[in-house]
Amino acid sequence: MPTLDIDRLQPGIFISLAELGWLTHPFLLNQFRLANEKQIQALREMGLKTVVWDPERSTVQPLPEASVHEDEPDFGGLALAGMLDEKRQRVARVQAQRDRLARREREFEQEAASASEVLKDLASRPTESHVKAQAMVGRMVEELMGAESVTIHLVNLKGKDHGLALHSLNVMVLSLLLGQAIKLPAEDLRNLGLGALFHDAGKGEIPPRILRAASRTPPEEAFYQAHVGYGIKAVAGMKNMTTPARNIIACHHESWDGSGFPNRLAAEKIPRLARIVALANRYDNLCNPFDLKLAKTPAEALRQMFRGEAARYDPDLLQRFVKTMGVFPPGSFVSLDNGAVGLVVESNPDDLLRPLIMLHDPDVPRGEAILLDLRDTDLKIEAALSPARLPLETVEYLAPRGRIDYYIEGTA
Repeated sequence: MPTLDIDRLQPGIFISLAELGWLTHPFLLNQFRLANEKQIQALREMGLKTVVWDPERSTVQPLPEASVHEDEPDFGGLALAGMLDEKRQRVARVQAQRDRLARREREFEQEAASASEVLKDLASRPTESHVKAQAMVGRMVEELMGAESVTIHLVNLKGKDHGLALHSLNVMVLSLLLGQAIKLPAEDLRNLGLGALFHDAGKGEIPPRILRAASRTPPEEAFYQAHVGYGIKAVAGMKNMTTPARNIIACHHESWDGSGFPNRLAAEKIPRLARIVALANRYDNLCNPFDLKLAKTPAEALRQMFRGEAARYDPDLLQRFVKTMGVFPPGSFVSLDNGAVGLVVESNPDDLLRPLIMLHDPDVPRGEAILLDLRDTDLKIEAALSPARLPLETVEYLAPRGRIDYYIEGTA
């Protein structure tokens, strides 16, 4: 990229300070579009004579050389000092956020391992699996009960793939999120979590070839649909499993319009908890299909469910689910109004338009990637982006694992 004299800068010019290193300047990003004169004054105070700029990403042209004012007083000192102090405070906040997210990832990894063990032992030790599942669900419900708001975290696991357990855990988390949003009592939340965890327990009886098929013949589809019955059979050894939890397994593929299976129930005849799990299950299947090349972004998944499939779902629950997930759900690739690209890693229940973003900056190692809480800035999300339209290195930097998994945290 070409260089430009400092005195020709104006708001709207896109500059790069990558050669300086992120910790040596007071700005949030190494590459950004200048927003105001205060930033230009800070650049002058740093002693820079020229900066690298990108004409294609700039929204204005540089000032003509004749516009340079040699005698203009320099107010950059105070501006630079204030920005450096603000950046030091931001670095401390980012480290605290990073530590909290890392702790949540470890907790999710432990829950995924537990879910995998519960599902694996279901046939041979059903009573023990039931007890472990109840404990897992109980931990999450206890945290949610009494919480004034619930934050959704994006999780990037670094351990082994837990297969069906990850899907089951996602559906449980998303179901509990919606259940808490509609203020279900604790007992209903426990039944909801338990049924969600075991909703696909019968899929172990279905050949992978049929499970993974993009399209199925009528006999194959009938075999696939039989996983509901196999699921009920799989939990038969859990003598104390409640009827509401069992009904989730039996009815999570029923549709509001009566087009579902296995019993073609419709509307209010479908148990309410099963209607919740149906939403969570479909959302996760859209975001995390067997073939990840077919994956929808979170925003695309919500749009498809709301606009193209609304007849399948309880309309009140669907609206609440979309509202709860937010305009930019965790896992969304977004562009900011300063030209930066990032990944939503955490929702802000009090302001869904200003989530926590992980920013892409090739000059910063991914393990030290910048976390930006939009509540702390004047920046705004400009648009949700499709990863298919982003450079591969950007996608791999922000979401190296390809899956979208969630963890929720209640706050008083």
